Amino acid sequence: MMSTLALPATRYNKTAVLLTASAGCAMPVLDTNVVGIVLPTIAGDLNASLADVAWVVSTYVLCFAALLLPAGSVADRYGRKRVFVGGILVFMLASLGCGLAPNIPVLYIMRAIQGAGAAFLLAPALAIIAHTFHEESARIRAWATWGGIMGLMMAVSPLVGGAVGTWLGWRWAFFINAPICAVLALAVFKTIAESRDPTPRRLDLPGMALFTAGMFLVTRSLIVGPERGWLSSDVMTGLLASVLVFSAFAIVERRRVHPMLDLAVFRSRAFAAAVLAMFAYAASAQVMAVLLPMYLQNARGATAMQAGVGMLPFAVAMMLLPYAGRALGKHWASWKILTLGLLVVALGNLLMMWAASAGGLPLLVVAMAVLGSGGGLLNGETQRAIMATIPREKAGMASGISTTARFSGVLLGFASLAGVMSAGVSATSQEQTVLPDYSRLAYAAGYADAFLLAALIALLSAIIVRACMGSPVKN
Repeated sequence: MMSTLALPATRYNKTAVLLTASAGCAMPVLDTNVVGIVLPTIAGDLNASLADVAWVVSTYVLCFAALLLPAGSVADRYGRKRVFVGGILVFMLASLGCGLAPNIPVLYIMRAIQGAGAAFLLAPALAIIAHTFHEESARIRAWATWGGIMGLMMAVSPLVGGAVGTWLGWRWAFFINAPICAVLALAVFKTIAESRDPTPRRLDLPGMALFTAGMFLVTRSLIVGPERGWLSSDVMTGLLASVLVFSAFAIVERRRVHPMLDLAVFRSRAFAAAVLAMFAYAASAQVMAVLLPMYLQNARGATAMQAGVGMLPFAVAMMLLPYAGRALGKHWASWKILTLGLLVVALGNLLMMWAASAGGLPLLVVAMAVLGSGGGLLNGETQRAIMATIPREKAGMASGISTTARFSGVLLGFASLAGVMSAGVSATSQEQTVLPDYSRLAYAAGYADAFLLAALIALLSAIIVRACMGSPVKN
């Protein structure tokens, strides 16, 4: 049972609490999508390579994904409102640092701090919503409202990114966070009561350190692989070290009384498959919020504003299809919706590969809409499927695992897809340097390879989800 330690809950309007906490959750979505639009501009202004640009995204998502579970524990122990405000302030200051960064190394550092702030912003915001809405019907409506706000932000943020990149410059992609964060912090003080878990767990510092180290090692290997060679000693050593670190993480977590990640929950095939679906959705669909703007600008020559507008077929589909998923949920088992969503994502990525290779604008619009439709089906259903396959007393940990799987999927999906894309660009550039427009052809070939890999990830995951969740065997 959780306690409220400030003014009585009746003094606070639940609608205001929901909107404020949802706005906090929307901040990372806004930042990620706006920055995705201006990445090519950042690369040109700071003389950054493809690997450099990959780290602009990866340092942020790495810290975000690695700290989500610990952030939830810290919020439970020290107060959700207090940690929420702290995360907002860190995110705001780091955003200003990103906007002022004179070079790529400083931008990396500021993005890492910004990712940490985002974790300590998002985790308590989710916990505040869960703490405020107890009744089942109220909770369903609250999460539906939350999902609608996330979808709206997904649709609007590319346009914001295009406008910022066109009229203000890439640094304002970060500066705009400051006034928004200031207003959000004020709203938190006025609308949200303090709450914390009266019996909080001790922080799992060894688990945090090992998980972060493992994620860094595998991410680094995926990003530098195209440049240094996938079979180079540097890359192979990094991948081997990541396996050893994750093995040590598993051993440590099994032995701790209160682990950051209870590995026992993965004995349920249905739960493990639902988490895989979340990971695959993030790695093959959600990650496109960053990759598609880069493709539109690098391979098709779009401006930042054109890329923002061009993202609308994908973004609008991502916003609308969760409603179709909820309607299907009244008649279909969860595994059917997950399998369908993954298959649609695979089809969308195959169409994107075709569009990148030789397709015109109509095919590109259709491909982006199909890809966004599959992502929209999964965006709403993956969270529900995970929560439905685990006992209610473990709902908090399940939510943390779900969110960590989502952003780990974005991180590793972006690193691997960017790595494959970079390798394709290099190979095609060497073959076609005699052509006047070889750079765009090289980028198109590289992105086609990345879309093919994303399609394979979604297709393989669909097969596994069908086998594990659709089986009549009890878990």
